Amino acid sequence: MTLYAELKVARCTFQLDLNLTVEPGEVVALLGPNGAGKTTALRAIAGLLPITGGRIHLDDQIWDEPPRVFRSADRRPIGVVFQDYLLFHHLSALENVAFGLRARGTGKRAARAEASKWLETVGLGDQARSRPRALSGGQAQRVALVRALATSPDLLLLDEPLAALDASTTVHVRAELGQHLSRYGGRTLLVTHDPLDAMVLADRLVIVENGRVVQEGAPTEIARRPRTDYVAQLVGLNLYRGVADGTTVRLDTGGSLTIASPAAGNVYVAFPPSAISLYPDRPSGTPRNTWPMQVAGIEQHAHTVRVRLTPHNSQAPATLLADITTAAVADLHLTPGQLLHATLKATEIQTYPT
Repeated sequence: MTLYAELKVARCTFQLDLNLTVEPGEVVALLGPNGAGKTTALRAIAGLLPITGGRIHLDDQIWDEPPRVFRSADRRPIGVVFQDYLLFHHLSALENVAFGLRARGTGKRAARAEASKWLETVGLGDQARSRPRALSGGQAQRVALVRALATSPDLLLLDEPLAALDASTTVHVRAELGQHLSRYGGRTLLVTHDPLDAMVLADRLVIVENGRVVQEGAPTEIARRPRTDYVAQLVGLNLYRGVADGTTVRLDTGGSLTIASPAAGNVYVAFPPSAISLYPDRPSGTPRNTWPMQVAGIEQHAHTVRVRLTPHNSQAPATLLADITTAAVADLHLTPGQLLHATLKATEIQTYPT
């Protein structure tokens, strides 16, 4: 049983063209920058936005196929957790969870009993009578999740489910959400712009930019072999395109790299910023990849300092990111505009076909 969505949505100047499948028991993350079309896709699959072309179906159930078929949201076996949860503030946590069951014809007493069981499963049995304003962000997120799951949906849609949480809560709730999703036998589509949410929660990533899929695969594959600058930035790699001839890659943006293993044809080359070493003068016994560079920017990045470098001659890459320690910043007396040398070992570079 597979959810298949071939989406074509045209709105003003924006067009979304997306092929997407989600298998039972699978968590698929739709990841992309703001304005990429993620929420448009979710709304179309949820039945909140008709598509203008293509088809959405769950096995032999057609949900949307213009102009012949459109199944409204209340007739689709889905559960949705919105970014702001959208709990009913005048109802208790118990009544919020029971709402979906009641809407689908379950009697009041049976719906409350089932809702109580769901709240117990997420450790909120003692909050059954609490209203949303009395709940913490993490508790509200769990109520919204079990409200969506209580109706036994075939498809669970998560729209930025952790975005409303503060940083101190997010780590715990993300792990908790992952445990619940691992027990859910249906299909899950997670829409997010947070790469950590996607990497931790999803079995497969679908990267969307400008309304198109630009890369798809397992999180480890995406992290190792990005194919766009956006994805490279997400996973923290320097990424270039070029033409390989033996152990030399001529970069499309200018400059060249020496790689360890010979290659041929159009390739991507990628390496982490931590692979770059910086020196005030050209070091002796230098690696093949040594370039004069100029410091364009310095910023704190997690527990290191990220240095953005621009080339000082035509043989260097167009831009370069280096991660160094705070002590190294002090030793080098780094300032914007400073000239120094960057080195990169050929063995640190990944090369793969475009």
